[in-house]
Amino acid sequence: MAACLAVMSLAVFINVVLRYGFGSGVAASEELSRLLFVWMVFIGATAAYPLGEHMAFTSLLLPLRRRPRALLAMTLLIRASVLLACVLLAWGAWQQVVVGMESRSVVLGYSNALLPLPALLSALVIGLLALIQIFRGERLDLEHELEME
Repeated sequence: MAACLAVMSLAVFINVVLRYGFGSGVAASEELSRLLFVWMVFIGATAAYPLGEHMAFTSLLLPLRRRPRALLAMTLLIRASVLLACVLLAWGAWQQVVVGMESRSVVLGYSNALLPLPALLSALVIGLLALIQIFRGERLDLEHELEME
């Protein structure tokens, strides 16, 4: 993620300096920045999932703390929903990857399949992690409310 952000920032900075300082620019910097931004977002989303860093409304589950069966049922429902969302995202991303294989970006000429590919990979990894959490019976982390200011 840091490498994507560094390259993206450098490309945009150079392009801004060239446009406003010299009246020209690098057309490839926009395509490169867009591609790196998409990859950075999905790498970040994938890295955040196992740490429990995605947005969660744990306050809605706090009343279930003293009812372990209800909390387990809700945990399974949440993880199954994550798994379903990953399947839908992976299916749509795969279709876009297939369509993108036959076209190229305008300036840099990379395959347009590289844009939806991180969504596919992220969905597969997060879905696999959710499936592992279901089989292991891992509990939800309800301690996020302690981190709020």
